[in-house]
Amino acid sequence: MLWRYFADLSGVKIALWCYLIWYLNVLSRYFDADPKLWLTSLGISFIVGFANNLNAMTAGQKSLEKKRPSLWVAFRFFLAPFCVSSFAAMVKGQGFFLVFPPTFRENATGLAACLAFVALIMGSRYRKRHPPNAT
Repeated sequence: MLWRYFADLSGVKIALWCYLIWYLNVLSRYFDADPKLWLTSLGISFIVGFANNLNAMTAGQKSLEKKRPSLWVAFRFFLAPFCVSSFAAMVKGQGFFLVFPPTFRENATGLAACLAFVALIMGSRYRKRHPPNAT
C-alpha cells in the first residue's frame, strides 16, 4: 500500500514532500524550545490556513457556491504557514542564505535526504511497473 502511494505521487506532491524533508533537516539542527516561537507559529498557521481554506472554497466558483477542499489539502493549508513561520524564527541570526544553512554539510545532508526520497519514489514506480513474481 505504501509503495503504491509513493509510486503514484505527482511531481507537485514530491516537491511538497521535499520541502517538508528540508524543513525537518533544519528543525533537527536549529530547534528552539521557546514556547513563544511555537505559539506564534500556531497563531499564524491558524490565521493564514483559515484564509487559504476560505479562498479554496470559493476559487473559480460563482458567488455563494462553495466547494470544500479535501482534508489533506486543508491540512496542508495550515501546515505550510506553520512551517514557514517557525522556520523563519528558528534560523533568524544563524547565518542562513535564503533557506540554505551556513555550512556545506548541513546543505548536503538536506539535499541527500531529498534525493533519497526521490530515489524511493523511482524505486516504487519501478516496482509498480515490474511487480515481483508471486511464486
